[in-house]
Amino acid sequence: MSAKITTLPGHAIPPAPRHAITTHLPSWEMLLRFAKDKDPEVINMLESMYPRMILHRDVKELMTKIIEYAGVQNTGQTCRLFPSIQAARDCKVFATSAARGEGALRDDQLTIHAFTFESHADGAIKNKVNVYAVFFPVASTSVVHGFWTHSGTGISSRMAEYCLQHIDTLDESERHQNLSSEAVGKLTMAESLAHHQIKDRITTLLKRAPIEPSRTTRLAPHDVYLYSTGMSAIYWVHKCLLSKYGSKTVLFGFSFSSTIHVLGAFGPGVEFFGQGDDDDLKLLEEYLSSQKAKDQKVQAIWTEVPSNPLLNTPDLKRLRELADRYGALLIVDDTIGSFCNIDAFGVADILVTSLTKSFSGYADVLASSAVLNPSASRYVELKALFDETYLNFFFVGDAETLERNSRNYLERSAVLNKNAEKIVEYLVKEVDDPHSPVKRVYYPTTSKSVEIYQSMMRPETRDFKPGYGCLFSVEFESLDAAVAFYNNLNVHLGPHLGAHLTLAIGYCMGVYPNEQEWVAQYGLLPTQIRVSAGLEETETLLEDFRVAVEAAKAAADTRTLN
Repeated sequence: MSAKITTLPGHAIPPAPRHAITTHLPSWEMLLRFAKDKDPEVINMLESMYPRMILHRDVKELMTKIIEYAGVQNTGQTCRLFPSIQAARDCKVFATSAARGEGALRDDQLTIHAFTFESHADGAIKNKVNVYAVFFPVASTSVVHGFWTHSGTGISSRMAEYCLQHIDTLDESERHQNLSSEAVGKLTMAESLAHHQIKDRITTLLKRAPIEPSRTTRLAPHDVYLYSTGMSAIYWVHKCLLSKYGSKTVLFGFSFSSTIHVLGAFGPGVEFFGQGDDDDLKLLEEYLSSQKAKDQKVQAIWTEVPSNPLLNTPDLKRLRELADRYGALLIVDDTIGSFCNIDAFGVADILVTSLTKSFSGYADVLASSAVLNPSASRYVELKALFDETYLNFFFVGDAETLERNSRNYLERSAVLNKNAEKIVEYLVKEVDDPHSPVKRVYYPTTSKSVEIYQSMMRPETRDFKPGYGCLFSVEFESLDAAVAFYNNLNVHLGPHLGAHLTLAIGYCMGVYPNEQEWVAQYGLLPTQIRVSAGLEETETLLEDFRVAVEAAKAAADTRTLN
């Protein structure tokens, strides 16, 4: 058994660097106090947290400095900070939209101010960073923060740290206030060596061991587009498509929680097929046919491979057929499968990946990519659209960290695959034991869709054997057993996946605490624990899980006796 976890509540998993994106909530009770009750005591103890959800301390400090500089600290105003004026303007549109209901702000309640920060070398400006602040009443924070959370377009903690290091150069830039749309379209960050290295690495990884070698020969680094967070890739790609097609979207299969919010809140709406199974394929075909009969196209079908958190794999070939038949694009999010394990380029027009997860692997930077498939029939059309609309807002400091982290991506992925698969094998044996409270294990190998997943796996090479990813979920017969397992599992407890250390979370309770009835219809239950296997020794992890399962058995026995 591993050494007892001693990480303090609200702190990041070790080594807990300045820009860590995890937090440790070391009990079921604390998880509920944070997610369901929004307990101020728990929230205030968070030294670290996923920065789209809770603002990083550097971002909060920079906000304070800018509020003071603007002289609005005593006016009931606060702000959110963005690396682009495009995102700042979108935030204002979001907050003033009638879709916000009674919480919608008036246009005159939000103002956008541009600020610059400079570093100098040899008396000359070495680097200049623009920050765009959206000011609004403190009372409307929840509305504006909703945009920050779901779109993922706010400034990163490293960008905030850079600005704080050069706070003496803070200056308000008048020239950005009334820019034309054409001028706004030219405001971007220069790409660094690290940006190019990441694009080269992703291209190389996507071209290695393809299922059909002829398909990937044309893929080049200029087909890779980088974004500052996983959700910002989904947001900006969706916005890009809306700018040309402006039609409805389909989300097929259960996805990460913010995805449906972005696809639904921006544009004419999203049609959700949350089961992602054969029955939903039939319903999807009926829907696409009805839209066509009304002369209304669907611009894109989005799906995750496999799904989060139940690890089902949608039938991508049938989705491809439907997309072709009805003129829709097919966009695949392969974050959980990870592109070292699976090759989705046989079907996808666009491949979207959260690089925050196993590609980075060390839980200290947010990033993502969207890759155009040069073999897709609409590649030329998409390439022209992306090159016209894409702007780089991936901060150089984040790019440099991601480049370093991802150098050993394949080596780490091999360990993540092995650890997850071995733990799943142990838990499946528990499912087969009629006396065990372990009811079900969710992993590509235990799913009815396993053959679909396997059809997408890359061929084995001398340097890497593809697997099934780091993520799985385990379901218990009762909530008592699930809670006992959770409280006695000697790993870090909190959100995130693909990190160097194992993480577990009561996903349904942590992410959907007030939507239990809604998510239950898609198979998500409070008795399920989602686990992301880390890089620890396999036997050590297995022993930790055995201890937790024994605790679950004891709780189940006690419940039966009572």
